[in-house]
Amino acid sequence: MIQSASLRTTTDGGRTLSGRSFGPADGTPILFIAGAATGKSMSFGDEFLDAFNIRLLTMDRPGMGDSIGYEDRTLNSTSNDYRVFVEQALGLRGASIPVIANSQGGVFGLSAALHGWVSRLVLASPADEVSNPTIHAMLPHEATQLADIACSDPEQAANMLASFTAQDMETMVINGSHPSDQAFYQQPVFLSLYRKALEEGFAQDGKGYVADTMIAMRPWNLKLTDIQVPTTILYGAHDQSHSPDKTATLASRIPTAKRVVIDDAGGALLWTHSEQVLRAALEN
Repeated sequence: MIQSASLRTTTDGGRTLSGRSFGPADGTPILFIAGAATGKSMSFGDEFLDAFNIRLLTMDRPGMGDSIGYEDRTLNSTSNDYRVFVEQALGLRGASIPVIANSQGGVFGLSAALHGWVSRLVLASPADEVSNPTIHAMLPHEATQLADIACSDPEQAANMLASFTAQDMETMVINGSHPSDQAFYQQPVFLSLYRKALEEGFAQDGKGYVADTMIAMRPWNLKLTDIQVPTTILYGAHDQSHSPDKTATLASRIPTAKRVVIDDAGGALLWTHSEQVLRAALEN
């Protein structure tokens, strides 16, 4: 049975940030930034944490689970919340640790890397920047429509997103995936984990999910050419949803990026190839 523990930290402004740790309490700390609408219960690679002596840290982003939300949450402020969470969880101000970011969590990993407290970044099946002109031009209208509205009429887009539910997310993810991913996502063990994490993600009337998605859909305004930490991008050849060019453009924007396309993986790469993901985070 994998060791796990609840974590509760507080920002300078008095907001609660809630999280969990998985694996040995004295293991090498790695922050895991989960994907869209998933809270602190989402994890991966349980079978490797003891063997690799890894302590995996997770956090409810503000407005999700038990983390207190706030108005006008931004990409930068969320990245800073992650920094505060890591420092307090480790009891070490100025801590620098590896970060693994998945799917829509990728943008928060990139922002954290630019803030200087990430020692190594691993992007597992990262969601691409839809508002980037190169990526936008590759996508069909139905894939860019909501992002376009998020740019032209943020209030309308936020209202549309507010009607989304955990069940809607589950259905969208499964139906939009490669058959091999669909089979994995519907396994009882994973589905139970996913539904618990979605319950956290849509807590507080889904406000955290809306804030996250508005951040991800609108221009990131990140100077990716300034990223200096070693960055590994892992992408599944059968992934049909996260990037139209399998992150080739994204990798070209990051000078330190190493891109690996895994032939036998899809969008569920984080869980089906957990060992490869964790090893990438532990590279020297």
